Amino acid sequence: MNIPKLKKYDLLFPNPNSANEDGIVAWGGDLNPSRLIRAYQNGIFPWYSENDPIIWWSTNPRLIMELDEFKISKSLKKSMKKFEYKFDTNFVEVMKQCKNVKRENQNGTWIQDDIIEAYSVLHDMGIAHSVESYKNGKLVGGLYGIVVGKVFCGESMFSLENDASKSAYAILVKHLKLWGYDFIDCQVPTEHLKSLGAKEVTRESFLQRLYEANMHYLEHRWDIEKSIIYV
Repeated sequence: MNIPKLKKYDLLFPNPNSANEDGIVAWGGDLNPSRLIRAYQNGIFPWYSENDPIIWWSTNPRLIMELDEFKISKSLKKSMKKFEYKFDTNFVEVMKQCKNVKRENQNGTWIQDDIIEAYSVLHDMGIAHSVESYKNGKLVGGLYGIVVGKVFCGESMFSLENDASKSAYAILVKHLKLWGYDFIDCQVPTEHLKSLGAKEVTRESFLQRLYEANMHYLEHRWDIEKSIIYV
């Protein structure tokens, strides 16, 4: 099939169910905030390599984390006590650290400078957020993602200390439950996230869940004032 090319001044996306067998919906366009927000609202995300055009994806199957199905082991509970946690205090550095992570079966990173710049704008708008783990005042782990109504769309995580990113993830899950979120969109299936309780669902099922989660709640809810940063 021919993959549609997005026009620079047209923010509309093809139906994500029209994606090819690899999950590619379209290519081209840009990373302006309005386009990115619309993409996530429609279950689409950008993912591409350096020197490639922007590629927009809606994978099938899709990986999601039901908040009540997150698996927290005894060893992780113990590890969590080693760290302190903060929200949104070091967003750009979290992205840069995620960029530097070496990942199996991946040559390089999709977190290019233009991605960092674009998501930093979303962060300033209160739409992109980070959860950070600190040890002795040093940033040692964390994650970032996008809030779309009652869904947190996880993008990437990093760890410089054992369990630092898992601990930040556990803190995220605890707060999302407190704040009334529905689930976490983990995007592409990985064994690491599956080991924490994430599960694969069909694209059709995911898009229906995304629609239902945001049908009556399109605000970007991230209530740090009601945070409970303790373990």
